[in-house]
Amino acid sequence: MQRDFQAAMAAQDSGDLDRAQAILSQLRAHHPGIFEIDESLGLLHASREEYSQALPMLQAAVREQPSSDVAHANLGAAYFKLHRNPEALSEFQAAARINPHNAETQQSLGQLWMDNRKPERAAEAFCAAMQQKPRDPGLLLNCAQALNDAGQPAQASGTIARLAGVDQSAPAQSLWGDIAEKQGEFQQAAQHYARAAAIDPSEANAWAVGVEFLRHWTFDAAIREFEAAVPRFPQSIRMRLGLGAAYFGNGNYDKAIPVFADLLDTDLNNGLYAEMLGLSCNAVKQQAKPRCSSLLAYAQSHPRDAKASTYAAATFLARPLTDEEQKTARKMLESAIAADPKLPDAVYEMAVLKQNESDWAGSIPDLERAVALKPDFAQAHYRLSLAYWRSGRKRQAEAQMDLEKKYAKQQEDDLDHRLRQITTFIVDVHN
Repeated sequence: MQRDFQAAMAAQDSGDLDRAQAILSQLRAHHPGIFEIDESLGLLHASREEYSQALPMLQAAVREQPSSDVAHANLGAAYFKLHRNPEALSEFQAAARINPHNAETQQSLGQLWMDNRKPERAAEAFCAAMQQKPRDPGLLLNCAQALNDAGQPAQASGTIARLAGVDQSAPAQSLWGDIAEKQGEFQQAAQHYARAAAIDPSEANAWAVGVEFLRHWTFDAAIREFEAAVPRFPQSIRMRLGLGAAYFGNGNYDKAIPVFADLLDTDLNNGLYAEMLGLSCNAVKQQAKPRCSSLLAYAQSHPRDAKASTYAAATFLARPLTDEEQKTARKMLESAIAADPKLPDAVYEMAVLKQNESDWAGSIPDLERAVALKPDFAQAHYRLSLAYWRSGRKRQAEAQMDLEKKYAKQQEDDLDHRLRQITTFIVDVHN
């Protein structure tokens, strides 16, 4: 048996895996329950990426020699390859308990804890591995990442600073940017992201620079980054979305419109693009808004999207309308109110439509409903004041005008709040 086992090992060392497997399989058939044979045959199958075949041999090896940390680690690795992470985690924990000084075991355990969303446990494992391999760059990065994810950015920063050549490592600079961001050091974060992009001018690194400025409403800087990145990465949807959001945040609505219109034209069912286009089209002041026709097409094909229908109708109501356009606007507002009866903007725009038709009395119930749904709706209070005044209800008109003045600042804050929500959404979804 010993001679045959040595022959199998020699065949494996020479690269003749078929012969090694045949010898080991025969040995296992004639001599079951021997650790060395089960372990070797299991590892041979694993080396050939035959993990399902390797698993029973490696399980047997653990039963035969439960005190072997290497056996537990090998079985854990097979479980991991088979996407059986809970069993893999259990085996690597057993291996680490038996031999806490095995760096490879601790590193694998750390990665499994990260996959299990337990960064504090991962940091413990990675730090234990670093005691054996203190200069390993991969371990340093992994440990810094785990510490940062575990809410310990100061320790993460100290760890990554120990990395040799950190100034020339794009992954290290990118991670350091994440750490600085979590510490509230926004300028340092932007510098680290920019350094990563200079070392490795990839789409991901360019995005990180632009989105850092976008995240903190530094829109001029964000525009510069995204304007440079969009031609370099023409297939990157998130780059164009970031550019549009930066234009919008900076008040360059006329520039934001074609960006969001192009995005909507390439993804005709995307509600976010439609909303951003709607916000931009209604913020810009000029009469001609040719690219806003994409919003109209979306609204007509998505009548259940109340916001899009409302925005599309509002673009009409901002200018003199033909009879046909008036009918289209009314139909869209009716669809919006039917889809979301509690959307104050839809009810408000219906009142605007009626006032454009000189139906001042008819607009009053809609405006009263709009301010009931949204008490700080400054524009609705203003329109309601006009309607009351024309209806001879002067005292109520004066009260509504006072409310308009009270809530005018609040309305600006609402737009800022909505922009912050959208910016956060773009950052979170596309990171």
